Amino acid sequence: MQFEGDAFISYAHLDNVELVEGRKGWVANLHRALEVRVGQLLGKSPHIWRDPKLSGNDLFADTLLEKLKQVALLVTVVSPRYLKSEWTIRELNEFWHAAEDQGGIQVNNKARVFKVLKTPVPLDRTPPELRALIGYEFFKVDPETGKVRELDEVFGHDAHRDFWLKLDDLAHDIVELLETIENPEQAAAAAQAAAVMAADAAAKSPLPAGAPPASASPAPAAAPQLSLQPQPSIGLAGSKKEAVYLAETTSDLRDQREAIRRDLQQQGYTVLPDRTIPHVFEEAAAAIVEDLGRSRMSIHPIGRNFSMVPEGGTQSMVEMQHELATLRASQGSFARLLWLPSGIKVDDERQQKVVERLRMDPRIHENADLLETFFEDLRTTMQDWLKKDRTPAAVSTAPAELAGGAAPRLYLVAEQRDGALLGPWLDGLFAEHLEVIQPIFEGDEAEIREYHEENLAHCDGVLILYGAGNELWLRRKLREIQKAAGYGRTKPQPPIAICLVGPRTPEKERFRTHEASVVPGWDGFVLEPLGLFIAQLKAGGSV
Repeated sequence: MQFEGDAFISYAHLDNVELVEGRKGWVANLHRALEVRVGQLLGKSPHIWRDPKLSGNDLFADTLLEKLKQVALLVTVVSPRYLKSEWTIRELNEFWHAAEDQGGIQVNNKARVFKVLKTPVPLDRTPPELRALIGYEFFKVDPETGKVRELDEVFGHDAHRDFWLKLDDLAHDIVELLETIENPEQAAAAAQAAAVMAADAAAKSPLPAGAPPASASPAPAAAPQLSLQPQPSIGLAGSKKEAVYLAETTSDLRDQREAIRRDLQQQGYTVLPDRTIPHVFEEAAAAIVEDLGRSRMSIHPIGRNFSMVPEGGTQSMVEMQHELATLRASQGSFARLLWLPSGIKVDDERQQKVVERLRMDPRIHENADLLETFFEDLRTTMQDWLKKDRTPAAVSTAPAELAGGAAPRLYLVAEQRDGALLGPWLDGLFAEHLEVIQPIFEGDEAEIREYHEENLAHCDGVLILYGAGNELWLRRKLREIQKAAGYGRTKPQPPIAICLVGPRTPEKERFRTHEASVVPGWDGFVLEPLGLFIAQLKAGGSV
């Protein structure tokens, strides 16, 4: 149907009182900013209005009731005062009822109500109609003090900048929905296609009766028995649009997650989830499964805090999303990118175990990566993954050819604290006609990583010295070798040997793996234990 107004802003009068005399109130600034930005994106002046609420004792006018029936969208400015105001709650209820009479509160799976969070409010005190909606948080919480700062220019340049960034997100989503409403036939076709897609995904993805079991050891947690099939992402105008699943994370990484979401949306990707994930396990699993089935890749920011555990589940939301994404990847045509901020310090023992399990998870190899780097490096890597051809490069199965009798290239991997031990190993291996590539420990972090990946892409074998590093360090190195194809390697996986060097510990003596040859080296470089491995190198990877 056609509407007379584009959007109505529902708010409590107290939230528009000027903080500084002579300046406009917060809601008035929001109103003006929305009109400007939505107009720029639409290409025409929008009709966005609000009730001035000059008197809190005014009766709820019949004219306002009629106007609410003729407006396309409702923007609610949620705050503690909003929840206590009979006026604002009635505005919400009246708009909701009118929307239901007009065919439903949702258009193509998008609600006609937008939740602007001016200040934090408890979810259980929020009106039921708003609980499932993703809110636009116009505030920041200081992680050290817990104090809340609204996004307002009176709180400084950063707050003013962040206000406009968040306002831009809100404006884009409003424009997208307004354009959908203006093209009802295309919207109906897209909604029908999405419904068929959701039903198909649900039929193919039966949910388990209980939560995915958590892993008490470094081994990966058992995944629920779900069957995930890739599904096309349907754009609001009915066109197919690639989707990326951006995992929900904890409050300490909220800003970084929002920046990633903004990057993806500006490049035309549909970002999922586009609704609040339910807090009940089975409902949450169903929603995540559906969104992963529509996506080509998932991005998982992992913070220092332990995330909530859905009711009826045993894993945190962060773990649950990772497990379901891993299962989705097993169906093919799907990539996963996990990110831990560089130098992250995790104090919560529960989250420490989560991080440790992720670092040692053997399922993070081809078409998946766990980055522990700066945020800007994550954004760069994300762009590379989005651009690259998802068809795996053809892998040669022929033995490595060493032209002209060239020496096999052996990449020696060691922990920095073992640097002083490398001399005899470099000399002894070189004497065996091996081109030994030694590790680099000092220099620019990005250049060291590039050097490491290049060596894994082109070497003929890898020898790891298991000395000062712990088993976690060793497992991470093995996983990096498994991902060599992602660094441009076209030859088969290189043969790997692990040499146990001092200090001698029970942990090392018990170490076993099927991924590499394990040989002793407690007394320094000795050629004999490495004889079979070196013969394998010279034979081009086979003996």
